[in-house]
Amino acid sequence: MRMYDLIYGKKLGGALSPEQIAFWVKGAAEGTIPDEQSAALLMAICWRGMSTEETLALTLAMRDSGKRLDLSSVPGIKVDKHSTGGVGDKTTLILGPIVAACGVPCPMFSGRGLGHTGGTVDKFAAIPGLKVELSEAEFLRSLRETRFANSAQTADIAPADKKLYALRDVTATVESIPLITASIMSKKLAGGADALVLDVKCGPSAFMKTPDEARTLAQSMVDVGIAHGMQIRALITRMDAPLGWAIGNALEIMESVEILRGEHADSELAQMSFRLAAEMLLMGGAAKDLEGALERVRASIQDGSALATLRRFVDLNGGDARALDDFSRLPHAEQVVEVRADQDGFIADMDGRALGLLAMDLGAGRRDRHDVLDLGVGIRVHAQIGLRITRNQPLYTVYAKPETRVVPADYLQTLRLVQQAPPTRPWLLETIGC
Repeated sequence: MRMYDLIYGKKLGGALSPEQIAFWVKGAAEGTIPDEQSAALLMAICWRGMSTEETLALTLAMRDSGKRLDLSSVPGIKVDKHSTGGVGDKTTLILGPIVAACGVPCPMFSGRGLGHTGGTVDKFAAIPGLKVELSEAEFLRSLRETRFANSAQTADIAPADKKLYALRDVTATVESIPLITASIMSKKLAGGADALVLDVKCGPSAFMKTPDEARTLAQSMVDVGIAHGMQIRALITRMDAPLGWAIGNALEIMESVEILRGEHADSELAQMSFRLAAEMLLMGGAAKDLEGALERVRASIQDGSALATLRRFVDLNGGDARALDDFSRLPHAEQVVEVRADQDGFIADMDGRALGLLAMDLGAGRRDRHDVLDLGVGIRVHAQIGLRITRNQPLYTVYAKPETRVVPADYLQTLRLVQQAPPTRPWLLETIGC
């Protein structure tokens, strides 16, 4: 088998066989196929696309390039969640303990943040002492004893994805739907869960900018999951502003804990987290219908079992669970700057990406993978789309290092004001899948 033939065939719009795809992925991962040939095939795929069958074959080949976690020793239907991410997206920290408290095992591998989006692993790292890179034995122990396990993805999970993503990043082929699908789904299938709920973000602050783009990606991942025999459902959710009031790692732990305490129950973040959790309970067999699932979610908040599950998870994995009740034990910033409105009006738009980049400049995010984060810095967002504001009203509170120069004008530029109240925008746009 020759790579030249694979490249040429796909360039002409032909389909690759599972054997051809497996040959390429194995060679790319092991370094026996030159990068320039892999890059050429990636570009051909980007232009010509892939069928569901090809995308599934690519997903499985990437999954099989490394270790597959065996969760069969854990009783019950194991349900995972994946979000395409966004500024302030901390749903994993909220829904994981809820789902586990309701009796459904929730195994989750999470990533670290890069650029304007934060990573779940970094948020958990703000809890003093908490181990965020679990061994397989530690992961399984956490899942058995608390029904919740979250860990940074290990290097032996889908290593071909890491290799191919690095090539995609430098060859302008990141946007390909089949390649995005295979990248996400290979890691999810390697993680061993029986079912998966997807949260596909859509909007100016998300990777998928339009509903059509989000729908295409969601449908692609659902098709691959179904073809593999997995229970899978996708929710397309709006992402045109930061999700919740907190941007920054320790701040996002605080907000998540507050929601698990029963605060902010009407916020979009809480409602989105509760709905995703309810979908997971349905898949895990813990409820018969959506309303019943939402009732169980709300009960886990009211009786304190969701927060208690998070405490057990933190304590079991070496973290200081006292920090969940005493936020002074979390990292904090020394400089606090309040940004106030310079005019009256209604907030029509917020630039979530710009706010994410400002948080990155504070030290809450990474410009490259080698940057060391300051887990205490970040932004408290008082502004909301649709809110009527008056001059001198607090819009943001910025938590920064002492040497950081905070320029209020940079933050004011993230808002667009109008004189009439903008229309209400629903956070849930569409659902796809079984």
